[in-house]
Amino acid sequence: MGDQRQLRPPGIPGFSYVRPLGSGGFARVYLYEQDMPRRVVAVKVLDGGNGSPDAQRLREVFEDEADVMARLASHPSIVTIHQASISLDGSPYIAMEYCPASMGALTKGKPAPLADVLDAGVRIAGALETAHRAGVLHRDIKPSNVLLTTLGKPVLADFGIAYVTQRGQAEEAEVAMSIPWSSPEVLQLKVSGSVSSEVWSLGATLYSFAAGRSPFELPDRTQNSRSKLSDRITKAIYPSIPGAQGYEPLDDVLSRALRRAPEDRFASMAEFGAALQELQRHYRFDVTPLEVVSEAWLPRTEAIAAGTRGPVVSSLGRVSRAEARAEHLAQLRGTDKDGLVLDRPTSSPVRAGLIGAGIAVAAIAAIGAVIWAVVGGAG
Repeated sequence: MGDQRQLRPPGIPGFSYVRPLGSGGFARVYLYEQDMPRRVVAVKVLDGGNGSPDAQRLREVFEDEADVMARLASHPSIVTIHQASISLDGSPYIAMEYCPASMGALTKGKPAPLADVLDAGVRIAGALETAHRAGVLHRDIKPSNVLLTTLGKPVLADFGIAYVTQRGQAEEAEVAMSIPWSSPEVLQLKVSGSVSSEVWSLGATLYSFAAGRSPFELPDRTQNSRSKLSDRITKAIYPSIPGAQGYEPLDDVLSRALRRAPEDRFASMAEFGAALQELQRHYRFDVTPLEVVSEAWLPRTEAIAAGTRGPVVSSLGRVSRAEARAEHLAQLRGTDKDGLVLDRPTSSPVRAGLIGAGIAVAAIAAIGAVIWAVVGGAG
């Protein structure tokens, strides 16, 4: 009975439950309909276990995911988050854009067209370049985390084990991996994640889309145990995409992303994305824009790095009424508030107004004189 209560979808004010979508890790995902505005949304709910020793840690991780997703949600190739809060039964939840399919499910055992592979690669490279510039490592790039929106556009999802690089907290260095798409250095526990390891994971993901299976997976399933896959990945001997004719240029690009030494791979997602765009030109496909959100428009890293919830404190300093008046008077005198002369001359608005009025009066008088002369001459 307890398990039934735990699996029951939570009551969320303003949302109506529709059906389950899936589960994994420490959360479940449901389809809900939001009352206002009216739309369907995917709701990710943290599993129960409020009494477990790890409950507080799981909740912090869940809140971190909501923060990271909201921070990056302006990117068109990252799943949009709509809301995050606590359900009526006390479970934290995240309401986000509903994506009806994943590229991983659609391409498992069934290779995608090359045009779709390259389009997805450029879009996700732009999303990850944006995340990296914001100080965020995704750390779980794999086919099942590339979803398709209702318009059929690929978007990156699941920042549940993302790592905010500026934190520097020991517990954030925990290793997280999905073996078929993890880099050699992650499998060997040398790093928990890096830009280079993410380049590898995106390369392995695109290979999976093009081949219908992960790059180091063999047709004989008995050869794909955890240890055997890890051994082949660690050796990093690139296998060409099987049975594909004319894919040699793609093999060249993906083999660079999947090189054993991190320094031999693409230096950034922007560089990887640019190489994929060159392939699009080579194959005469439409070139997908490499969209990267400007760092100036990304929220401050400290907002996430603080690790505490509470009201946002503005970074804008307060100016007293007396200071504002002093600065205004100084500008009228042609100086700044410290008495230094401004670079451009300024004048009193009153004086400027009087001069302008005088000019206007003179102009009207001149026009009147001309009219009088014409009328007088005609008489």
